[in-house]
Amino acid sequence: MRRAYLTDMAFRHASIVLFGLVAIATVLPTHAQTDDERYSIMRPENDAKPARPEPWLAPRYQSPRGTPQHVVIPRKTSPPQPKAQVPPPLYVPQTGQTLPNLPTIGSGPGGRETYQDRAARCTHQSGVYGQAAGDRNAYIGSCINQ
Repeated sequence: MRRAYLTDMAFRHASIVLFGLVAIATVLPTHAQTDDERYSIMRPENDAKPARPEPWLAPRYQSPRGTPQHVVIPRKTSPPQPKAQVPPPLYVPQTGQTLPNLPTIGSGPGGRETYQDRAARCTHQSGVYGQAAGDRNAYIGSCINQ
């Protein structure tokens, strides 16, 4: 019981002090500083003027004979589309069927199919053909090693 009383009293004293500080801050007159009263490192000194342009600034562009420059916007060109190649069909000995391969668009140099491209295509094909592909792991292995 005594602890609650002490905590309550400390809170009251802190709030009275805070209220007093706010009241004093609102009563005191304030004024804004002028440029002459405060120090500014951005303001140039009165007698210091650069005699020549700063070395890190690029010179201003002057067009020949004072003519304005015209911007030439290049025409939009589309990149050449890689041609999809279709590998030969794949024979599945478990089912006795020959399944066609899906077209390949390689990400390698010259549009060639990389090992990762082939692995992704074979995994996708095994899901597309489902039961016709037989054992999925065997189908993927024979497709990749084709």
